[in-house]
Amino acid sequence: MNFATGDLVVLMDAKGRRKLITLEQGKKFFSHTGAIDHNQIIGQSDCSIVESEKGTKYLAFKPLLRDYVLSMPRGATIVYPKDSAIIVGYSDLFPGAKVLEAGVGSGALSAAILRAIGTEGRLISFERREEFAEIARKNVERFFGSEIRNWIIQVGDVADVSDIEVTHVILDMLEPWRTLPAISKVLLSGGVLVTYVATTTQMSVLVEAIRESGDYTEPEIFETLLRPWHVEGLAVRPEHRMMGHTGFLIFARKLASDASPLPKRRKAAH
Repeated sequence: MNFATGDLVVLMDAKGRRKLITLEQGKKFFSHTGAIDHNQIIGQSDCSIVESEKGTKYLAFKPLLRDYVLSMPRGATIVYPKDSAIIVGYSDLFPGAKVLEAGVGSGALSAAILRAIGTEGRLISFERREEFAEIARKNVERFFGSEIRNWIIQVGDVADVSDIEVTHVILDMLEPWRTLPAISKVLLSGGVLVTYVATTTQMSVLVEAIRESGDYTEPEIFETLLRPWHVEGLAVRPEHRMMGHTGFLIFARKLASDASPLPKRRKAAH
């Protein structure tokens, strides 16, 4: 695919430093290495090499979603790609899924959900802060290149939700346990509840609240750690830096209305 006016493009130098730009006729990208004319990029193939006026080479490529969310403007902390990928995969988001989301942040997770559910799905997102909702809307629409017709952002409290049925509920908020009575009424039997929290205190309170509700299967709790590796000839070792703790992920399934949770098995005392 060739670059065209209006495309998002990442310019990456040899040190891995990246700059996200939107291609415009006659515009230039300026840096300490000299300018790069956008017209020099337009018409080139994806993943081409371009040079600045001072001869510095850059790799020009269309961003994957993971590239985009790490470069986009932020109103709140984003859900990182390592976590959003697990959320999409473990919750089995599928084309046509009906999803309720609370805590839009900067729109990173919303974009991942929309990509997974396709145009036949539906995403309803609640965000309590209007300025965050607007940042998220602009970020997501910039990535997809247009208004998203199957995405509704409501400024308000998800605890007030009613009169809908959804296959998935995904919560990224400070006190997700407070919303359980409301979301249990809209999540279909067999539906998936996903929560993302930052601290062990939040995790503990939430897990016990899920258990006490009696509406869900036993929660699964884990975190994801991403460790890059350095490979150069026989010099093979983990990188000195890794992406460690960002948050805890809690998954549970909604039980049928006439079902009760299975008794939790306790480890035998020694």
